[in-house]
Amino acid sequence: MKVLVTGGAGFIGSHVADRLIAAGHEVAVVDDLSTGHREFVNPRATPHVIDIRSPKLSEVFEAERPEAVIHHAAQAEVRRSVEDPALDAAINIGGTLNLLTCCRRYKIARVVYAGTGGAVYGDTAVLPTPEDHPTRPASPYGISKLIAEQYLACWGALYGVGGIALRYANVFGPRQNPLGEAGVVAIFSHRILRGEPITINGDGEQTRDYVYVEDVAEANLRALERTDVTGTVNLGTGIET
Repeated sequence: MKVLVTGGAGFIGSHVADRLIAAGHEVAVVDDLSTGHREFVNPRATPHVIDIRSPKLSEVFEAERPEAVIHHAAQAEVRRSVEDPALDAAINIGGTLNLLTCCRRYKIARVVYAGTGGAVYGDTAVLPTPEDHPTRPASPYGISKLIAEQYLACWGALYGVGGIALRYANVFGPRQNPLGEAGVVAIFSHRILRGEPITINGDGEQTRDYVYVEDVAEANLRALERTDVTGTVNLGTGIET
């Protein structure tokens, strides 16, 4: 199958592309390299350096003629979304809508969307939080990711684009940025290796659901191939750490 992976030069997206190629799929990557890295792109993938908001995205679909899309390209910083919610919405909502418009035009049968768990649900008293728990995003980032999910569901109802949204827990592993605002495993490891102090906010009793990036890549492969499954699926271990 020919699969277009947006954000395929990023931390998670590049692992997804690797797993698809290992499974025998043909992969094209779309990434504007604003946070991704060219060296993360699998040499067997066809790269396209383009912003998902660009009208020229349709040219990639025309050239590649993918059968399915896995969508990881996003503005992923909560702090930045608070500082500039318009930019966050332009990328995460506008960019996704541009992508879905191309999916409709080129009759894409399957879209796998990289969502988010914590930012969509907000703080909940129910752990692990189930898919049917009310969504109460507490940041523009959470709102934009949730709206993109809803557009995906709408496209399924209106145009028959089979979509599944994977709500990620806290993903960690190789290629994660140790200098960003998120990714505590990478941040702590980087600081420890450099002999620098680490900062733990609060009382130190916080828990998270940490899921390894290669497990996330495997889940994307299964979500791609299980076309009978749609809707939203939480992706994590279900275990507090």
